[in-house]
Parts: sequence; structure tokens; C-alpha cells
Amino acid sequence: MLSLDSLIREAEIAHGHLCAGQILGVRLALFGLAKLGIEDPRGKDRKRLVTFVEIDRCATDAIAVVTGCRLGKRALKFRDWGKMAATFVDLSAKVSAPDTLHTRESKHPSIPDVILSEAATSRSEVAAKSKDPYSLNNPQGQPANPHHSYRAIRVAARESSKQRARELHPEIENKNQQQMLAYREMPDDDLFTTEWVKVELLPEEFPGYKADRIVCAQCGEGINFHREVIHDGKILCRSCAGESYYSVLQGAL
Repeated sequence: MLSLDSLIREAEIAHGHLCAGQILGVRLALFGLAKLGIEDPRGKDRKRLVTFVEIDRCATDAIAVVTGCRLGKRALKFRDWGKMAATFVDLSAKVSAPDTLHTRESKHPSIPDVILSEAATSRSEVAAKSKDPYSLNNPQGQPANPHHSYRAIRVAARESSKQRARELHPEIENKNQQQMLAYREMPDDDLFTTEWVKVELLPEEFPGYKADRIVCAQCGEGINFHREVIHDGKILCRSCAGESYYSVLQGAL
């Protein structure tokens, strides 16, 4: 593993500038990998790791640099939860269905078991199947696929870290500069909370997965990785099924 300074420099180059979020992301990733005992994520351990990020901010670029996980490699998964957090999944550590790894009290104890599983299941489908909108359990309450759960560590930035930075360096007026220095110095436990979780990964979620491409019956576009939706007996893409993030402009511009 490269030094903290070397990784911060690489993160700065990849992101385009250096900020407190970059340093926090580097520290967060290093902490998570250390918990899993992964020493060479970009080398000999590269096929052992899948990383989920929960925010599309500066720290995410830094996490990608440290872990070597990329969206294009299907080793980096994005869940738009707006949280400065990431979950590092150890693909060498399968977890059976009855095992419980959750070690932090939660108002939603079911969340860690399914926290990032989303293969071929939309939020609307999840909500329809369960009273818990985050649950991916089937209507009978049984895990959807207990044979593909893996041990993982979820690391989240503490809300108190910014205040702690102010306390450590009140002499620095610039908030970003203040946090950049403090985030280099603060102990891991002052910066982050952790919880052991298990994450379900279906075969189509893995890097290198290959399967037939399905064609949407409405728009004719190809659909990969079992992301199709069955609606009124037709195979549709999620856009044609009503989950589109865009709307078509009528007429030429």
C-alpha cells in the first residue's frame, strides 16, 4: 500500500484539485481496507474487493483511487443516499444467511443485511414487497438469495469531524484548509464510525459477468445484466416501464 501522502497526491490528480473531501476519502478507504486486511487492492487483492459508495462528491473519487475500484470495471457501485459513507465488500468471505454481523444499534436492524443489494430490483418493486422500503426480502420474509452474501465493513464519516477540526486548528480561518490539515492528523475513530455488515451480490453484479442481452419490446434498445422489467407480459427497459430519469424533447432543436 502506498503512503498517505502518495495516495492523496494521486487523488488530487484524478479529481483535478485537492480538498478536504479528497483527504477524507483517502482516509476512509484506507481504514476500510485495513479492517478487511486488504493490503494491495490495486494489485494481488484486486479481485477480492467490491466497493459501494453512497455519495457523488469529492471523496468518491479518492475512494476509487485507493481501492482501484471503477464503475467501468463493475467493482465500484453507486447508491445515491447522500451519505459520506462507503462499504467495502470482501469477496473472499461468504456469509451464510443466519449469520449476524451487525454490531451497532440501529432503528432499522434489517438494513445491514440488504444495505446495498439492488440487482434487477427497483425501489418501487422493493416497496411493494415489504413494509420496510429498504428491504430486499421477498414477501415471505426470506432472503432473496442467501448463497451470495459477503462480509463487508461499512465506514461513515462522523458528523462531529468538522467541529473537531475547528477545535484542533482554530488558528486557521479557511474552513477547507482547516479540515484538510485536521483530517490528516485525526485518529480514525474520531473521523469514522464502522459497522460489520453482509452484502448480497447476485452473479450479475460481479465484474466479468456475461449473459445474453435482452431487447426492450418498446424502444428496441438492449438491456444488460438482468435490468429488464416485466410489465403486462412485455419485457421492458426501466425507462419504458416508467422509471426514466429523462423525458424526450418533441421536435428537432
